[in-house]
Amino acid sequence: MSEVVNKAKLAKETTGVLASLTTGQKNEALLVMADALRREAPAIIAANREDLERGRLSGTPESMLDRLALDVGRINSIAEGLQQIAVLPDPIGDTLETIERPNGLGIQKLRVPLGVIGIIYEARPNVTVDAAGLCLKTGNAVLLRGGSSALSSNRKIVEVLHNALAETSMPKNALQLIEDPNRSSVDEMLKLNGLLDVIIPRGGSSLIQNVVLNATVPVIETGAGICHTYLDASAFPEMAQNISLNAKAQRPSVCNSMETLLIHRDYANEYLLSLAEAFRDINVELRGCQETLSFVPWALPATLEDYATEYNDYILNIKIVSDLDEAMQHIAQYGTKHSECIVTEDPDNASRFLQEVDAAAVYHNASTRFTDGFEFGFGAEIGISTQKLHARGPMGLPALTSTKYKIYGTGQIRG
Repeated sequence: MSEVVNKAKLAKETTGVLASLTTGQKNEALLVMADALRREAPAIIAANREDLERGRLSGTPESMLDRLALDVGRINSIAEGLQQIAVLPDPIGDTLETIERPNGLGIQKLRVPLGVIGIIYEARPNVTVDAAGLCLKTGNAVLLRGGSSALSSNRKIVEVLHNALAETSMPKNALQLIEDPNRSSVDEMLKLNGLLDVIIPRGGSSLIQNVVLNATVPVIETGAGICHTYLDASAFPEMAQNISLNAKAQRPSVCNSMETLLIHRDYANEYLLSLAEAFRDINVELRGCQETLSFVPWALPATLEDYATEYNDYILNIKIVSDLDEAMQHIAQYGTKHSECIVTEDPDNASRFLQEVDAAAVYHNASTRFTDGFEFGFGAEIGISTQKLHARGPMGLPALTSTKYKIYGTGQIRG
């Protein structure tokens, strides 16, 4: 029996116990896990150092190493995410609807766990903890398959969490990590019908497309993030600059960072040069349309391929547009339905943008960097869904549930 099948079976065997746990028991397990992460931070950082060293030797870009890196501050934040999940309402068992039929049947629609969730992700070890916390809170077992670049970190984190769970009512086998770094382990997960109830991919477009195109297990698609900010003619210059710099450079390696800045021609005539200089001061490489190059002589020409690229790096496309319609057309062509922003003081343009742009999160006068479960008050997130079935946007606890009908009768039969 392969590692993937064996660990999926171990996870599935816990689903009955998970379904019977009280909210208090689940919350206690989350808090014990958080304490263990803080207590074992030095060991986790030492394991993470192994991953970082391998990454540097293989030429991994610094922006991607930043996604991988752990320190005491980040571990504390990850632990805090578990604590926040613990204080959030438990959706399991919520009554969504009550129906009384004329024949006396009583019908209840309740929230229940999905079952066993497979998570396939890349170089962010915080996902290991976020996924574990959200899944266990909602009574789901979880089978994790992280990227090989974070294997040492993930292995140590799961070891720490298993030791913590051994002190609680939560079965430790509800949390499983696939350690096989070969792609064949991913391919095997995609076909585990009967053992996995759903797969959620988190990572770049190639990983996500592989899962979407090849899985026979149901998939919740979390899309790549080619996010845009549009500076309208009426945008306040200081606000526009602050939002643009934050959306690109606050943490460029994440999926909600901006990849293309669209600028109304009137705004560009007044403010593009100073905005470009601000980006240059923080070492952001600019690539622009031909009109942009006339304002910013140090920018490189942007290609159609650039507009379709999620850089996850200190690189930004700039395109000058004539109006809101052209900006929205560009977003419709190149966006990934993740997060899109308009900076404007024109209420009609803001309303049109928010209504017409097809994305999981649309912003008026705020950075796209807020598309995040923590920032939305979910404690953490399992991913950001860019599809429209089951869940969309940052996926917190309710997104990890399904429904069940309970029917109460007094001997009714159907005629």
